[in-house]
Amino acid sequence: MTGSRRLHLTVHLVGAATGVHPGAWRWPEADPYTFASVDRWVEAAQVAERGLLDAVFLSDVPGLWGDLTDHPQEAYYLEPTVILTAIARATTHIGLVGTASTSFNEPYNIARRFHSLDLVSHGRVGWNAVTTFVPVIAENFGEARIADRADRYGRGNEFVDVVRALWASWRPGALLADVATGAFTDRGKLVPIDHRGATFVVRGPLPLPPSEQGYPVIFQAGASDPGRDLAARTADAVFSGATSLDAARAYAADIRGRAAGYGRDPASITILPGLMTSIASSDAEAADRLRRLDELAYRDSARAVLADKLRLDPDILDPETLDPDRPIPPHLLPPLGVDGAVGVLDLGLLERAHRGLSVRDLLRPRWGGHLVAAGPPERVADIIEDWYRGGAADGFTLMPDVIADGLPAFVDHVIPILRRRGLWPHEYQEATLRERLGLPLPEAAKHALP
Repeated sequence: MTGSRRLHLTVHLVGAATGVHPGAWRWPEADPYTFASVDRWVEAAQVAERGLLDAVFLSDVPGLWGDLTDHPQEAYYLEPTVILTAIARATTHIGLVGTASTSFNEPYNIARRFHSLDLVSHGRVGWNAVTTFVPVIAENFGEARIADRADRYGRGNEFVDVVRALWASWRPGALLADVATGAFTDRGKLVPIDHRGATFVVRGPLPLPPSEQGYPVIFQAGASDPGRDLAARTADAVFSGATSLDAARAYAADIRGRAAGYGRDPASITILPGLMTSIASSDAEAADRLRRLDELAYRDSARAVLADKLRLDPDILDPETLDPDRPIPPHLLPPLGVDGAVGVLDLGLLERAHRGLSVRDLLRPRWGGHLVAAGPPERVADIIEDWYRGGAADGFTLMPDVIADGLPAFVDHVIPILRRRGLWPHEYQEATLRERLGLPLPEAAKHALP
């Protein structure tokens, strides 16, 4: 370990716990029904705990969105705190971080739900506070449309403030449980928060005493300017996305600078960019693994989607007309730079088509926004060490290509290398998630349940 600073690793059980690659659910070792099987989620968390990872992380969108015809995705599984409660009862150390939207919940319910889980798990819980931007979700909650960004983040900031106030509404010494005298609580130390803000009116307090860590850790995934501001003002840990050392360093500096502007200790925030992993014994085997996954993600319907994005007749991309391993003839493509030829999200696809990528390559799933570590375990360990020692990150949120065998590969082959380099412990050294992240325990934690 490196002084008071230490490397942190969490794992995102992404893709409905099948893996981050769209073809993961069809992989031979995977279970396509994982999204609805709490046992598979628990097994993945137990593997992560075997590797002494800091926490498992579950994302969430409160509804179905996107095209689910080809693969499951983050919105397609059990509610996160239900899964995490099952994991809490089957593990003893690993942290449990779940996502809940500030756009379509009420602060009191979220505060109570996550604090209950924190008590069940003896102080291992984190809440990933997000604003919801998926338009179709609004209709699930009686709204005609998603609120604009300013309103979402205004609500989000107030929401986090209310939740944190509710978590702290039991003052030190409030819980007595004195059998001899019959005094159970000191009512004067159960303090209503009496919040009256622009969006919420909440009296409080919560009906729950502090946990061993006081109350849950707050996570955030700030990418936009208001998102970064929310993270800098409220978060203890931040999930981020970066594909280069320079970009990661710039992001970390921005978050820490904003945190200092709010009077916070910049070093108190743990920054965890995503790391997509595809581990094999050699570069050649890793490339073959990704090729096989890509083929599993490929469907005939994908050609129609590609044709639509490029404004082409689907028949042009039929294998009988055009070899999938050859590029689309340039004269068939819309010219670059023509306004309105394709949607904003398709301009990059058009540019790659003009660069001569084959139809198969254009259809290949792209791992955008996060660093990819594909290859033997030593290379994965090198990337983690370089970014950590280079100050670009405090650690990573792992996103295995396939969780069923990709997560065990990391635990069994990368973790031992990090240990030999003095970067990873041989046993859990802290009891709570808050302690593991180097955060001070609130005073209330000293008076928690025995």
